[in-house]
Amino acid sequence: MDLISIVPDMKRKTVDAFVEKATACDPKLLQWQILPKELICAERDEQGRGVIASREPVSCMQERRLQKGDKICLDFGDHHVGYVTLRLSSAGSPQDAPAFLRLKFAEVVGELLDDSDSYEGWISKGWIQEEYFHIDVLPCELKLPRRYAFRYLEIMAIDTSQKFQVVVDSAELTAVSAVSMEDVAPLTNLPEDLQRIDRASLKTLQDCMQHVFEDGPKRDRRLWIGDLRLQAKVNYATFGNVDLVKRCMYLFAGLTREDGRIGACLFTEPVMQVDDTFLWDYSLFFISILYDYYQFTKDLDTVKELWPAAFRQIELSLDDMVDGVLRTDEDQVAFIDWKDGLDRQAAAQGVWIYCLRQALWLADLLGEQEQKKYIGDLLEEGCKNAMERFWDEEQGFFVSGQERQVSWSSQAWMVLADVLDPEKSRQLMCHLLEVSPEMGVSTPYAYHHIIEALLHVGEKEKALELMRRYWGGMLEMGADTFWEAYDPQDPDASPYGSSQVNSYCHAWSCTPAWLLREYFC
Repeated sequence: MDLISIVPDMKRKTVDAFVEKATACDPKLLQWQILPKELICAERDEQGRGVIASREPVSCMQERRLQKGDKICLDFGDHHVGYVTLRLSSAGSPQDAPAFLRLKFAEVVGELLDDSDSYEGWISKGWIQEEYFHIDVLPCELKLPRRYAFRYLEIMAIDTSQKFQVVVDSAELTAVSAVSMEDVAPLTNLPEDLQRIDRASLKTLQDCMQHVFEDGPKRDRRLWIGDLRLQAKVNYATFGNVDLVKRCMYLFAGLTREDGRIGACLFTEPVMQVDDTFLWDYSLFFISILYDYYQFTKDLDTVKELWPAAFRQIELSLDDMVDGVLRTDEDQVAFIDWKDGLDRQAAAQGVWIYCLRQALWLADLLGEQEQKKYIGDLLEEGCKNAMERFWDEEQGFFVSGQERQVSWSSQAWMVLADVLDPEKSRQLMCHLLEVSPEMGVSTPYAYHHIIEALLHVGEKEKALELMRRYWGGMLEMGADTFWEAYDPQDPDASPYGSSQVNSYCHAWSCTPAWLLREYFC
């Protein structure tokens, strides 16, 4: 599935009052000074995975003399997002040429070993965190203006001269986030492996909470609404930063397509504007975000103000529906998951019903009787179509598309939408685990919905088993934060044609911190 969308003549609408309210909620970021903890050397193991081969005390850094081809790698001890300052000097004879350095930033060890010259993915190589500097005069303080997301920093001397060497006297990271890990109590009542999963989930969310809820601090560094829905739920149960959620809601409602369609993502620099990418399920999720916001805050004034934007998404979503279900053609108008070959129609029907139920509740809260009836009629029709068009009694699954595909995502979304009664939903999820259809999931985003569906029907032990296998699997691979994409059978899989641009700290993977608190504490 290709999410590249280019509509250069798209007309946009700005609601200035909403943008002003969003601006008022812009956080002042917290800062921490982080020093490297060790020097490491990386290599590939028998499976081709990056591993740490050796470690040295960080005090050895000033003893290293970097000539042509030499390098050192600093380990900052954990994943961080922020700005780096290096203090460099020279050793040997007087500096008779510029020092030519390459800096490589890595979220995971394997990135240190990747050759960016071999990159052939379909999104910009510019996302690879690699910088080149000519240093004319040593000593110097090299203060990098760009923000990085990383744990490891490799400094390589591409060239010096035969007369002098480069010395790294010190390195410092100014880490930034809208929230502090110290504000969240650890889940000490859970087993150690689940505590580790929780801690990595919290770190993932913290590093994605900047001036907006970013989808990933390495890439794309943007506000995506699918990520925001999950980030906000985790945030409510942990950091509790309501203003940042409010800021993002007002930005989405205030920066739309001319007809009021809410975009899949927003840019905040150099100007605030909606992107020209629109996803059917993502636009509907504005309803879900508003619903969750009220459940946590009981802020009725904000809900009243943003409800028209939410209701508008229902009206506009009908444009992409035929006979009560999402249209099917060559253009995939809903996201659901990155999974290659996934037919999204049945899962989209689940999303439709899920969001309609929340919209119906909000319309009732606001006393919007005409809209309540309108939504209620759509909900009744949606549930009827779900059973008549997608349920296969013989297989005991919801099927999707002309090929009547059975996928994990279709079952999860129909369960979350309460299309079946609670016991039949429970039986469906157990049947899913027993049969294990070939069309699985490829991202923590989709995997979250499988686990949430299991918890929704009371299958806590089965949900924990999957959480331990999936998110625990990333920890076993050396993760400090959770990834954008993870396939246990192919850990280097990428939606972009190369894992070099994968995000290893990605917002939609932070949900265990909410799931554990919501269902196990």
